[in-house]
Amino acid sequence: MLRDRFHLPKDKIYLCGNSLGPQPKAAAEQLAVEMESWKVRAVEGWWNGDTDKGGWLGYHRRVEDTLARVVGAEAAEVTTANALTVNLHLLMVSFFRPEGRRRKIIMEAGAFPSDQHAIISQLKFHGLDPETDLIEIGPRAGEFTIRTEDITAAIHEGGDELALVLWSGIHYYTGQFFELGAIAKAGKSVGAAVGFDLAHAVGNVPLSLHDWGCDFAVWCSYKYLNGGPGAPGGLFVHERHHHNEDLPRFAGWWGHRESDRFLMRRDFRPEVGASGWQISTVPVLGMAPLLASLPLFDEAGGMTALRARSLELTGRLYELLDKLPGLTIITPADENQRGTQLSVYVPGHRPDLEHQLSAAGLIVDYRQDNLLGGDGGVLRLAPAPLYATMEEVERAVEILAKELAPSIV
Repeated sequence: MLRDRFHLPKDKIYLCGNSLGPQPKAAAEQLAVEMESWKVRAVEGWWNGDTDKGGWLGYHRRVEDTLARVVGAEAAEVTTANALTVNLHLLMVSFFRPEGRRRKIIMEAGAFPSDQHAIISQLKFHGLDPETDLIEIGPRAGEFTIRTEDITAAIHEGGDELALVLWSGIHYYTGQFFELGAIAKAGKSVGAAVGFDLAHAVGNVPLSLHDWGCDFAVWCSYKYLNGGPGAPGGLFVHERHHHNEDLPRFAGWWGHRESDRFLMRRDFRPEVGASGWQISTVPVLGMAPLLASLPLFDEAGGMTALRARSLELTGRLYELLDKLPGLTIITPADENQRGTQLSVYVPGHRPDLEHQLSAAGLIVDYRQDNLLGGDGGVLRLAPAPLYATMEEVERAVEILAKELAPSIV
């Protein structure tokens, strides 16, 4: 655990890294380095810097090795650019290619709204009807989460009508960790492209994107990667696509080969690898905190070590929450089907619950129910293993028991 490497809210327990990770203490220093370079070098900062890594021109490459280890990929398969939904649109340009019968998309029901907006707008852009060309798979009656066998059965049933399988790594609302390897295998077996939204999975659970064989993945960097509010997103493109210059894509000059980018030619020659899907100039000041946060994953022993710690913390949290009367944990009991986050259904309309808990010393987030059909809402608690402690987990449940007692007994 590297708790002392983070700034955390004073006198409060922070279990909200599923929404925004805390600030690494080295982030301000890293940002100051780039501000100083801008101050003293101005435009020459693109080519000259204070380290052997040079200036800003290849700034995105400084995070590739560590990021690749976090997501289970080769360094050339990942890059940091744009934002999650922007990257989703860009990669759907390349990998959602409806033609003839093969024009449908399959995804989980109740996905994060931005994914739904992106997918529906892409279908409409291609002249397709979301009512018939979007397949959404949800839980069985009386259940909160989606069974893997139902997902793979639906993919096989879709067969040659499926153009794209697009799935979340971890469901933002229920906290379910999906069996991505099985989903990727099923999707590829019917000839569909496969992509993953890893917003709540990256930096949370071990991933094996290269070995799973998905075509692409996207994620944000401000949750478990602790890159700061609005930090640039990330993307993965499997290496089998890297040398296919005929693959359709929306192009921009930062995706052009660095070796001749400044010759200012009209013809687009994509950089080999995921970097070829960049569009605009690398956001140096936005990316600087990632240079402070990502090395902490290696320092902690990598995702395997963090996962072991996470299972301890979340396992204890599950055990204690399960004893509170009137609450329902909607995240799977099976530790292999969840990450750090536990989602707890609280009955009754409680729009001020977040503020109430914060005043009592606990920072979590609350979402009014829009999936389960009840009148209550869901508390999401995420004891991230980089900085959360077992003592905080236990104290958090004590606070919940006290603050919720009038409404759940």
